[in-house]
Amino acid sequence: MGILEGKTVLVAGVTMNTSIGYRVAELAAEQGATVLVSNFGRALSLTRRIVKRLDPEPPVIELDVTNDEHLAGLADQLRQHVDHLDGVVHSIAFANPETALGGKFLTTPAEDVKTAIHVSAYSLVSLAMACRPLMGRGGSIVGLTFDARQSWPHYDWMGVAKSALESSSRYLARYLGPDGIRSNVVAAGPLETIAKKAIPGAQDFNDIWGTRAPLGWDERDLDPTAKGVVALLSDWLPATSGEMLHVDGGLHSTGA
Repeated sequence: MGILEGKTVLVAGVTMNTSIGYRVAELAAEQGATVLVSNFGRALSLTRRIVKRLDPEPPVIELDVTNDEHLAGLADQLRQHVDHLDGVVHSIAFANPETALGGKFLTTPAEDVKTAIHVSAYSLVSLAMACRPLMGRGGSIVGLTFDARQSWPHYDWMGVAKSALESSSRYLARYLGPDGIRSNVVAAGPLETIAKKAIPGAQDFNDIWGTRAPLGWDERDLDPTAKGVVALLSDWLPATSGEMLHVDGGLHSTGA
């Protein structure tokens, strides 16, 4: 029996089989969870094709986390498939690579900053609130971040947005804790995902991790990160909330 046996989990933001969200969905199902996934727009057709590789094939929910109507109708959409949620995984982020990443921090237009923070940070809160009617005590919300306590080369406004995501998770932990709902984030090392490939110069992260991570780091291996997410979704960390779990080969603990 898996550690998510009997649980129902929504993984928001699954596009390709190389995405962290996909591996989380796959592993959660292997651990006994009933899984639903979401995406929107042009990526939705990709999601519907890629989840056919999963067994069982999960329902795909159309959800744009910046669309108030989508958020307002999410609970009803989910009820077409399940009667409750035990876990929500936020695997969603966006910043314009032409203006907000790759060393353009000082010249990024305000509108692009707003977009990055809305999609990558505020959406954690709006998603949690949209799912709250289906969540009860023991529920778990998990976001994905790239440790934003310091600046990184090329990451720019996405780093600011991830910092806001991490803080938002702590406030969710504060306000949802009395309802028995936990909120945490997993800080992964650099992984070869679509999101990383969109960052100009992101290959430098591999060099940083290659020389500094005490445990080493394989940027092609999604399993350590997915296992961290699944652990936080499970009942094995029932008193852990407002935490940032590092899954980065130990790099966060080292200096220069």
